[in-house]
Amino acid sequence: MPERVPAPAVPADGVWDAVVVGAGPAGSAAALELARAGRSVLLIERGPFPGAKNVYGGVVYGRILDELIPRWWDEVPVQRWVTRRSTMVMTPTQAFTVDFRTQAWGQPPYNGMTTYRADFDAWLAGHAVEAGAVLITSTVVTGLLRDERGRVTGVRTDRDDGDIRARVVIACDGVNSFLAKEAGLLPQTDAHHLTLGVKETLALPREVIEERFALTGTEGLDIEILGCTRGIPGGGFLYTNLDTVSVGVVVALTGLAKAKVRPEELIADLKAHPAIAPYLRGAELKEYAAHLIPEGGYRTMPRLAIDGMLVAGDAAAMCLAAGIWLEGVNFAIGSGMYAGRAAAEALRRRDTSASGLAGYRRLLEDSFVLADHKRLQRAPDLVLSERVQKQYPGMVCDLVQEVFTVTNPVPKRGMSRLLRDTARRHGVRLRDLARDGLAGLRVFG
Repeated sequence: MPERVPAPAVPADGVWDAVVVGAGPAGSAAALELARAGRSVLLIERGPFPGAKNVYGGVVYGRILDELIPRWWDEVPVQRWVTRRSTMVMTPTQAFTVDFRTQAWGQPPYNGMTTYRADFDAWLAGHAVEAGAVLITSTVVTGLLRDERGRVTGVRTDRDDGDIRARVVIACDGVNSFLAKEAGLLPQTDAHHLTLGVKETLALPREVIEERFALTGTEGLDIEILGCTRGIPGGGFLYTNLDTVSVGVVVALTGLAKAKVRPEELIADLKAHPAIAPYLRGAELKEYAAHLIPEGGYRTMPRLAIDGMLVAGDAAAMCLAAGIWLEGVNFAIGSGMYAGRAAAEALRRRDTSASGLAGYRRLLEDSFVLADHKRLQRAPDLVLSERVQKQYPGMVCDLVQEVFTVTNPVPKRGMSRLLRDTARRHGVRLRDLARDGLAGLRVFG
């Protein structure tokens, strides 16, 4: 185990203005805001360095960084800027892809990027430290400190120097947050609201990646996939880094357990699929990783503030899983940033009670963080439904195959006839198709 960093100098009165638990994107953004406000802030990370224990299988959307780090794109540790976004619907033998690319996403202010979390998290935490936050690593927070009235007054750690007192604690300790549970903000873990993300990182020469995926320079591709999980609610992904490709699946935890399938079997299926296998030929496995994702959305978010404490990032279930949009790091950064601002204002007013910290929720509601979550709160019901997961992929692929199959000397059938026949073959009633279409308009419109 890495040597533990010596305890930092404690403020003169023995109490930090703020302790932020977890140096992921949410925690570092919160610490950065507080430090810039002139507050004494301690950022605690259980890993040997920020990002050491973080695994991420998607694309980071960085525009929220505009509010934190001017021209962040000049220094962020990017792998590739995503200039192609593909949505693929597949069956075991078919694949239908909608592919979009634009040069606008390959220049400032950019749109999405692939990055290694070990690099990205360390970079963002570094900005918090430069602003005045104190970072300690290899330190596990084991519980909350409270006063006689039950108010949170700091945290307990596994360090020899023990307890750390603070006027406000910001819990950014990830999905199934131990601190949020101890504070009574999170109920007992409900597996129905969790998904498991698993991925393999595969090495390929940079020039091979660029040739196979039709990329140049630092252009990148993100493929989101439906129909690759043997009917288990979820989906798959493939995205490009400079000299690696990440491929994996995200599946409902309860569905995975019910199917009695190991996640690596699903990845093996995906890698062997005729639409994916040619991309990965000759690739060398570098890493296998898995993590839980809080995908319950708006309806599963906990109370965000109590006396002396705020919750942000995955600890507050702020991961957007809405089918079309699959975002997490940007919501973590946004929620952490607003938590830091709200805490700084509460400290200025000398009121870190729940009511004094209530500005946090107002900031979230006025921003994309809660506005997007609230508007899209019913998206998981549609995206993870039985028809979308099990019936529509085959129906869509068969319909497209029928449309483009030349049947001479038999005359071509009309589109409406093809749709009716294909839907019937997959057990889809047209009225259910129409109902799901209307539901989609209400959710995403």
